[in-house]
Amino acid sequence: MLLSVSIASYICLTVNFEDRAIESYSLTAGDVLIDYLHNIGVEYVFGIPGGAIEPLFDSLARSERQGKTKIIVTRHETGAAFMADGYTRSCGRLGVCCATTGPGATNLITGVAAAYENSIPMLVITAQTALSNFGRGAFQESSDTGINIIGMFKHCTVYNTMVSHVDQLQQKLTAAIMMAMSESRPTHISIPIDVLRTPADKFPHYQTPLSLITPEGNADKKTLDSLYDNIIRAKKIVFIVGVKCYDAVSIIEKIAFLLNAQMVTTPDGMGLISVDHPLYRGVVGFAGHEIAHEVMLEEDVDLIVAAGTTLGEWSSNGWDWQELFSDRLIHVDSMIKNLTYSPMARLHVRGDVKSIFESLLIYLQENYRKAQTSNNKKIFKEYMDRKLTEHLVASEDKIKPQFLMTYLPEMFPVGTGYFADTGSSMAWAIHYLNPRNQRMSERRGIHDYDKYAERIKSGRRKNNADLFQVTIEFSSMGWAIGASIGAAFANTSRPVVCITGDGSMLMNGSEVTVALQHNLPVVFVILNDSALGMVKHGQRMSGAQMIGTTLPSVDFSLWGQSMGIKSHLIKSPQDLQQLCFDHNTLSKGPILLDVRVDCEEVPPIGVRIKALNKAN
Repeated sequence: MLLSVSIASYICLTVNFEDRAIESYSLTAGDVLIDYLHNIGVEYVFGIPGGAIEPLFDSLARSERQGKTKIIVTRHETGAAFMADGYTRSCGRLGVCCATTGPGATNLITGVAAAYENSIPMLVITAQTALSNFGRGAFQESSDTGINIIGMFKHCTVYNTMVSHVDQLQQKLTAAIMMAMSESRPTHISIPIDVLRTPADKFPHYQTPLSLITPEGNADKKTLDSLYDNIIRAKKIVFIVGVKCYDAVSIIEKIAFLLNAQMVTTPDGMGLISVDHPLYRGVVGFAGHEIAHEVMLEEDVDLIVAAGTTLGEWSSNGWDWQELFSDRLIHVDSMIKNLTYSPMARLHVRGDVKSIFESLLIYLQENYRKAQTSNNKKIFKEYMDRKLTEHLVASEDKIKPQFLMTYLPEMFPVGTGYFADTGSSMAWAIHYLNPRNQRMSERRGIHDYDKYAERIKSGRRKNNADLFQVTIEFSSMGWAIGASIGAAFANTSRPVVCITGDGSMLMNGSEVTVALQHNLPVVFVILNDSALGMVKHGQRMSGAQMIGTTLPSVDFSLWGQSMGIKSHLIKSPQDLQQLCFDHNTLSKGPILLDVRVDCEEVPPIGVRIKALNKAN
């Protein structure tokens, strides 16, 4: 695919701008950059304008008038990176964010670092002052003679460069795009204002890459043979399903049925497997379930296969050596960095996760089939029902977080996506939320194990990857606010629920006005306990001094109404049960729920406290 406009020579374009005077302009380097983004399917660039990056915004304005890539102006640059993150998670296309030089660029770093640690591909574009002004104390200078932005981004990107000459632009831009997609990490290019303004007459015809994702390929035959051998020799297997298994889950489920193996998910893999699945045993790691950890510790479990996960602190139960980090472990992942976290593993299998499990399934179907037992039940579902019965105590003036998380899926249409913010809100969501897609709803009536197995084996299963999203590695407060908005841009017909806390809302809540401005179907559910809840309970649980956790009592419903957002104050279960949101209601723009939760309920954060105590 060639660039959609000829750039072999200096070109003048004439456009009609909102019935005003005819505007003539010359194609610039900025136009070439935006045209590349359009040609690879990028719909939006998230960012904030400023002096040094103005030429890029000029190009975006021209692009938008032509019905191509648009700019989404955020309220803070961190929010721009969070939105690009959520956009990519929801649709798979490259998320792009931009900022001007100086503080604009530094404000991006937190969001970019979060994407880096969670393996989210992202293109980050920053500006520089004019090359001729480097070293002269220019306003907001970010070159190597000022506040060195290239140096700062070095540690949270896989490709990081400044375009010092216009002839470098296309080469470096395509390299940044391809590296971001192939490595599933952010990349960064910084462009001086004078380079962005350079006429495009000198640009060659570069071909836009037809495939931006470099296939990881499969593991070598020797490694795969070793995987097969370990699988068929094992007496009892547990599969740990991480978030990067999103396109391999149906295959893993088929393998689990063949082997009668049990499955658990990491916190960020929650939602990939239905709670009704007879072989599912819940979440292992941060805010996980006792039944999942019990399964891992069963004496006759002689093989644990962890796939699509970093096995970092929150997905490994705080690096639990007895439970996970032993020679029972086989670690499957496409990224060598993730495999370095499990050096004690019996076997590392590196390659495309889906391809590896497809090969394993073919091998098992041709060579090995264990008799399927007939007494499997929905054990995890029964476990959660008992747990909920113990904890869902109604309150007249406050809502139990357990009740809130359990009830949320009943309030919203099937297929709603949920984003949970760092803090107590994430812990409660991981433990009690049960997001549903259409396929899961159809399964609710299936009680016969064999019929359920046939449904799974048929492979007719929708992708659940974006039913539930968290950021468990870098874990920035306020991430879910921006990410849920980015996800809504990716699919405006699908409602998104942002589960956040009052602490995160006070940090990054201004981004809700982006959802308002663009009439997006996002519901912001604020767990309001007038505290930094996870820190408060963590201090209590660890015996630390109680300090720095109290927040003022804020009426977020009034705050939302002041901005024109439909808002509700929720003080009791009855207030919540009176609400019902269908597609028609949600299509009218964002909604805010200020939910006064019981501040004395202790969130399931024991794994985090255990890890902190290990530092003593």
